[in-house]
Amino acid sequence: MGKVALIARIILGLIFFVFGLNGFFQFIQPAPHGEEAMAFMGALFATSYFFPVLKIFEIVSGALLLSGRFVPLALLFLAPIVLQIFLFHAFLSPDAGFTLAILVLILELYLGIVVYRSSFCAILSAGGGSDGDDSTT
Repeated sequence: MGKVALIARIILGLIFFVFGLNGFFQFIQPAPHGEEAMAFMGALFATSYFFPVLKIFEIVSGALLLSGRFVPLALLFLAPIVLQIFLFHAFLSPDAGFTLAILVLILELYLGIVVYRSSFCAILSAGGGSDGDDSTT
């Protein structure tokens, strides 16, 4: 793995590890959001399960990226989270944190498409990477 890939992995890992921990310990103040964004966030908070699960996935995935172990799995876990972060900032809160959302999206795409592409070839193939016969008979 090259230096750029290592730096990208560590930056992405730090972002998710730190912001995941922040979900439990609130050591970084959140940026102010507009009315629609706050309504959306309020609905997610009201479920009482969504944010703890999200933050646990962020912490675990960030730790995996930082350790360099199971990196493709961490990238797979983070893909829908990164997409939602980007869409949230693009549509509901473009003034608060959009630059970080773009950075996270770029890092995720770079690592997933360029660096760890071979790890995802089987699941992205039309045939599923096997002959399709999963029976053991």
